[in-house]
Amino acid sequence: MIEKLKDIERKFNEIEEKLSDPEVISNMEEYKKYTKEYKNLSPVVEKYREYLSHLRDKEDGEEVLADGDEDMRDLAEEQIKTAKENMEKCSDELRILLLPKDPNDDKNVIIEIRGGAGGDEAALFAGNLYRMYNMYAEQAGFKCELLYVNETELGGMKEVSFTVSGEGAYSRFKFESGVHRVQRVPDTESQGRIQTSTATVAVLPEVEECEFELNMDELEITTHRSAGAGGQHVNKTESAIRIIHKPTGIVVDCQDERSQGKNKEKALKVMKSRLADMEKRKRDSALASERRSQVGTGDRSERIRTYNFPQGRVTDHRIGLTLYSLESFMNGRIDEMIDALITADRAEKLKADI
Repeated sequence: MIEKLKDIERKFNEIEEKLSDPEVISNMEEYKKYTKEYKNLSPVVEKYREYLSHLRDKEDGEEVLADGDEDMRDLAEEQIKTAKENMEKCSDELRILLLPKDPNDDKNVIIEIRGGAGGDEAALFAGNLYRMYNMYAEQAGFKCELLYVNETELGGMKEVSFTVSGEGAYSRFKFESGVHRVQRVPDTESQGRIQTSTATVAVLPEVEECEFELNMDELEITTHRSAGAGGQHVNKTESAIRIIHKPTGIVVDCQDERSQGKNKEKALKVMKSRLADMEKRKRDSALASERRSQVGTGDRSERIRTYNFPQGRVTDHRIGLTLYSLESFMNGRIDEMIDALITADRAEKLKADI
């Protein structure tokens, strides 16, 4: 690990020099590339230098002991003990920092929520999840933008898709993909019986232009009027866009903007991300060992979490964590769960020695 860290520090120093080179500064693309690399390597180099500082403290203490100065022995032994503890702590943190980084972590995300089993109650729950993620995004400093919504008469959402923008958005939302289950008494239930309903969440990293090429000949693009609940028109012009990918049958709708051009641009972005995600899943299915080192598989059919309203608890089945703060959770305070999932994922990867 030390040799690897030496190489990283060497590379970091080279990049630091390049960032003060006038030629690099004048080339925006090159400067951006080196700035990103510098930022990615900074936490590792800072922690490595902290480790070296504790190592020097340990060596200084050992020198004092070797000199045989009895008056300084207790102080030197305490210094060595503290330095060793700090070195061990730094080593653990460095192992985590050296884990391969998910290339999508810093990207914006597209989140799609669909009501599953449970009819109107499932659609209401899908709407609850949409509100929860919006509130969390706002608290975390991300920006949300609605792409498409198909609402029900009771105020639920059969389907909703939206983007979350901001640095690190994917890293915070990526473990939300899967089936979310709710257990509660619906407002329409006169007997007070608990009903179980589901909603499916898909989290897709937004794909950049150079990463995935869309074949426009494979797309069928049509326009239609945006419609609200009960068929009520949101606007009178045919600004909503529907795109069908003919080879796979994937359908993307976008109706948020009044401009047809903007809706088309957003819909193409979603289509690109969906197709790229589909390709990634095909590749991942061939890498069984990699899948085992992840928290869950990201499969949309995997039941990941249960929201039990009568007991006021939310349980994540992948890591066995139960929080008795459901009301707060549904108001977007989901950091504790997200942090636990990230920690569990790191632990799995460390165990697998990736």
